[in-house]
Amino acid sequence: MTVLEIMKMNKEYYLRYNEIPNELQIKAKTLCWEYNQCSPMEDEKRKEILGKLLGTYNPLTFIEPSFRCDYGFNIHTHGLTLINYNCVILDTSPVNIGANVFIAPGVCIACAGHPIDAAQRNEGICTSKAITIGDDVWIGANSTVCGGVTIGKGSVIGAGSVVTKDIPEGVVAVGNPCRVLRKVTEADKVELSATYSKII
Repeated sequence: MTVLEIMKMNKEYYLRYNEIPNELQIKAKTLCWEYNQCSPMEDEKRKEILGKLLGTYNPLTFIEPSFRCDYGFNIHTHGLTLINYNCVILDTSPVNIGANVFIAPGVCIACAGHPIDAAQRNEGICTSKAITIGDDVWIGANSTVCGGVTIGKGSVIGAGSVVTKDIPEGVVAVGNPCRVLRKVTEADKVELSATYSKII
């Protein structure tokens, strides 16, 4: 099995840093740089770059610069995806992003990690686990989603949270480490007037 095949699996793996092909990262860094230099008016150019960068690109994927990722080929968007300013995705394993997902500014989605043992870290050993973000998820500003995590459909992650374990469907979860606060309920709906606006 090649290193590339290992990296595309949904299984946890361990590799030494020098075993990972550097040219794969250079391609992603170059495409991210090009993307981040685009004018706000260059929609078609942005789409073209994302089509080359992402492993699965849904045309309803919108990413605000500045955006960075490790490889790109391991990022898969499956519907409307809104990624706001200054987000980073360390996609050393697959990152699957469902439909109608909102990712706020400053979010870090990190499959990559290192051993807790210092001697192994110093040997250049890297760890990696896949991440799955379900449909209709909203991840609040400056949150971190760690490797191996699945966030269930319709859940909301509060700003500044650190998600280290799976989050079930349809809940509000917050904190460091991120924990379920409560279920999302009908009471969470915004009351809309006939003109779809309301001043509070």
